Amino acid sequence: MLQVDEEFEGPSKTLTDAHFLLFSAVTGDVHPIHYDVEYAKRTRFSRPIAHGLLLNSLSALGASSARDRVDGFVLVEQGCRFMKPVQIGDTIRPRQKVERTWNEGNKRFCRVKTSLTNQRGELVLEGFHVYGVLNQRE
Repeated sequence: MLQVDEEFEGPSKTLTDAHFLLFSAVTGDVHPIHYDVEYAKRTRFSRPIAHGLLLNSLSALGASSARDRVDGFVLVEQGCRFMKPVQIGDTIRPRQKVERTWNEGNKRFCRVKTSLTNQRGELVLEGFHVYGVLNQRE
């Protein structure tokens, strides 16, 4: 089981237009703010911005340096706030920190604080994931 205050980091990823287009295709979210350069020029962002759910998915514990220790972890809840827009060419680095673990009856849970920073060290997402622990490897 992960311990409170343990910290993990995922690999950094430089986002490209292919990431945005693939995510649009997979999810069906084809809002032009995510891929249409001319549309985006007329917005306060000036350029296409990443889907929020794409960013949140990049903060998954299973994609971090903890991936070998989370067998049996199942995502049961998540939430996040988007602090700054992420655009094509930005490099994102995910971080996670175990906030708490607890039992409810015979079920075990783990709450993880999540964050993404960009190549300038700016916080672009802060949030949390709660995992149910189906089997524990001690």
